[in-house]
Amino acid sequence: MDSKTAKKIKSKNTGIELLLRRELWKRGYRYRVNDRTVFGKPDIVFHKQKIAIFCDSEFWHGKKFLAGEQFKTNNEFWEAKIKRNIERDQEVNRILETEGWKVLRFWGIDIKNNVTQCINIIEERSIL
Repeated sequence: MDSKTAKKIKSKNTGIELLLRRELWKRGYRYRVNDRTVFGKPDIVFHKQKIAIFCDSEFWHGKKFLAGEQFKTNNEFWEAKIKRNIERDQEVNRILETEGWKVLRFWGIDIKNNVTQCINIIEERSIL
């Protein structure tokens, strides 16, 4: 990945985040976005209910890596980077859960393919 490509990658307000947020808003749910006061800066936060939601892209959060897919170039670099991202995600989950938060993570592909099912999961696993 060159620096021009890297500059185009968004860390917030990504398409998958916007899709999930729009559907939540449509259903009348109000939330905070990228709240720095919550460890790990979740993509969507429901403070009263202590719910932290993360919208994880398959590449950066390692879905393809965990499935055994290899990187085409610079394999050592990417493998270390993605492994660290996975570890960080697990650490964030652990800390938030220790603090009494309910943590929900959705893969981007799941949000894109069935945002309604993602909302149903949020409703089922939380007190919204």
